[in-house]
Amino acid sequence: MVIAIAQLMVVLDATIVNIALPSAQRDLGMSDANRQWVITAYTLAFGGLLLLGGRIADLVGRKKTFMIGLVGFAVASGLGGAATGSGLLFGARALQGAFGALLAPSALSLLTTTFTIGKERSKAFGIYGAIAGGGAAIGLIAGGLLTEYLNWRWCLYVNVPIAVIAFLGAAVFLRDKPERGRVHLDIPGAVLGCGGLVAIVYGCSEAEPRGWGDGLVIGLLAGGVALLAVFGWWQSRAPHPLLPLHIVRDRNRGGAFLTMALAVIAMFGMFLFMTYYLQTVLGYSPVRTGMAFLPMVAAIVVGSTQISARLLHRIPPRFLMVPGALLAATGLFTLRYLTAEPAYVSHVLPAMLLVGLGMGLIFMPVMATATSGVAPHDSGVTSATVNTAQQVGGSIGTALLNTIATSASAVFIADHLADAARKGGGLGLTPAVRDQIVKDGVVHGFNVAIGVASAIMLLAALVAGLLVNGRAPKHGRSPAADDAESADAAV
Repeated sequence: MVIAIAQLMVVLDATIVNIALPSAQRDLGMSDANRQWVITAYTLAFGGLLLLGGRIADLVGRKKTFMIGLVGFAVASGLGGAATGSGLLFGARALQGAFGALLAPSALSLLTTTFTIGKERSKAFGIYGAIAGGGAAIGLIAGGLLTEYLNWRWCLYVNVPIAVIAFLGAAVFLRDKPERGRVHLDIPGAVLGCGGLVAIVYGCSEAEPRGWGDGLVIGLLAGGVALLAVFGWWQSRAPHPLLPLHIVRDRNRGGAFLTMALAVIAMFGMFLFMTYYLQTVLGYSPVRTGMAFLPMVAAIVVGSTQISARLLHRIPPRFLMVPGALLAATGLFTLRYLTAEPAYVSHVLPAMLLVGLGMGLIFMPVMATATSGVAPHDSGVTSATVNTAQQVGGSIGTALLNTIATSASAVFIADHLADAARKGGGLGLTPAVRDQIVKDGVVHGFNVAIGVASAIMLLAALVAGLLVNGRAPKHGRSPAADDAESADAAV
């Protein structure tokens, strides 16, 4: 329960400010192009530092790292809630992400080393998978309630009492045996990995105002790829690598990491667009917007705890991942046909149910597969890699899909305003006509970006189907035993 509370806090914080974002944007005077950094600063710092956080957990102890992460997360949340300008808010969100990078891998590695056998492991990862997928949607609901009845700042302040409760619970209930003397920190690897991820996401965000062909954008993207390539080279030669390559070279584990990243790219884009669609296009209040995501939360919980958790120890993981990704892709594709007219029951609700059920089928087997059969002294960095795939996918998805949406909207609005002006014959545009064109343009941008998200989700299904070929764990045996048996057979 302590681990679940802490993980829920970390995951929902990636989206709890989504619904509060319009209010924070007006209050602090943020531009449309910069508003995404409230989300991206958190996910980027989180994803960029997770591998280092996982190694720290392996070195100094998972429980100690877990508790330090809770304290730092609470302090950063308080700073963000008290922000008087956009710069301070962006910095506080990045600081939240940095401490989350200590908290999340230690939580998952504690779960991995505590639950190792059959149905018990499936049940634990079913709950964890529901939190991983549903926590983001729960954040939207909580954000709506807090923004409506208090203000957007409470979307950050709320973390303080949650962290205090989790800290006290960890002090009393959690136990851990750190792997001292076997783990070292790879600072050059951390610099290279984080630098590459920062460059790629920043390049995606700058593509919106500058264009994809701009020299700075191309330089950032190319530089990010180059840094990650050097990171991979260094990991193969470093005496104590930040990310031992045998972890990602495993076919099933690598496939699980990639499936996670692709699925989250698509999912986080949908959260951002649906939040703005419901509030700015349909005129929903923050509370009503948050409640509109409740069916998705229910579908994720059902998919993860009632379907995946019951079937994972009976069938191969990809038999859950592939159908889940196909369901989610179908749900996203139906959102391509949204209009500026109210369409929650006919379009949004069915799509949310499909996406929620699909993500419930994806998250739990991905996490169980990615963390199975790992040596105790590598459990922290392996858990960190799972979270890295999730958080960096969310960061890239938010930046990339927001850029696609705003660019498509700008082209649509410019073309239709010019066309309407020509047809008006010099009489000008009425405010009503102009507002309708702008609203239609915003929805058109959402449709284009969500279509891309649907294609990315289909790619996740393909990756899971081709790469994840592991068998169902045998009843009563640990995944580690099955992995060892497979390795022996391969030799």
